[in-house]
Amino acid sequence: MKNPLVSVVIPCYNQGKYLTETVQSVLASRYRPLEVLIVNDGSTDDSLEIALHLKEKHEELTVIEQVNGGVAKARNTGIKAAKGEIILPLDGDDKISADYIGAAVGLLGDRPEVKVVYCKAVKFSEAGQKPWKLKPFSLRALARDNMIFVAALFRKADALAVGGFSEEMHMGREDWEFWIKMLKDGGEVVQLPFFGFYYRMTPDSKRKKTGTGRKKRERIDYLNRKHADFFQQQLNGPLRFQRSWSRVYNTLLGWMGKI
Repeated sequence: MKNPLVSVVIPCYNQGKYLTETVQSVLASRYRPLEVLIVNDGSTDDSLEIALHLKEKHEELTVIEQVNGGVAKARNTGIKAAKGEIILPLDGDDKISADYIGAAVGLLGDRPEVKVVYCKAVKFSEAGQKPWKLKPFSLRALARDNMIFVAALFRKADALAVGGFSEEMHMGREDWEFWIKMLKDGGEVVQLPFFGFYYRMTPDSKRKKTGTGRKKRERIDYLNRKHADFFQQQLNGPLRFQRSWSRVYNTLLGWMGKI
């Protein structure tokens, strides 16, 4: 049986400094066949030139240009253009190990009930690296916080079935909302037992920009509007600003007849 084509979607906005390293980590994968789609999201640095230069050297690469529309739109552009049945989104400054794709694809092939496969992860910067302490997955835990980084593998059909990433989410953590809508109605998740993803920490990373209290409130309001059914099921009511207390608080209010 032939290996399925895997499409690695790399959205890139002003990450020219790291793009070559990211692409090389994918091309070093022991899995084939692969296609790599670099989606240049209106970069103002040399990202496009670097992407086109990489494309000249590697026939597995495709470069797509679009007006700046945000990372969710860039990922969706790549997913729609992908020829593969399995997708791996990988941001333009992160890296993967050589065995990550192969192990994930094998598991997706063997177990059709599994929708998402990820792995253990490392955070790294010029100062060094450390393991990323990810909480164990469950739907109830996912209702309170995200523990699946965006560079997980899933089937293109499952992504299209839920409309891809929500492009109106400009307050960050759009990957969290993507996993909620993909998994809330069923499907298993598996974390591979090895370090296969390397998340680059930079001074201007999006996680820092979207970590403010205002962005957090916007995000929680958005999630509650879109997924009230999910939070009711998992937390007995809406997600609260103090997320870890949401279920306890909602349960108490329910006993008191206030929700």
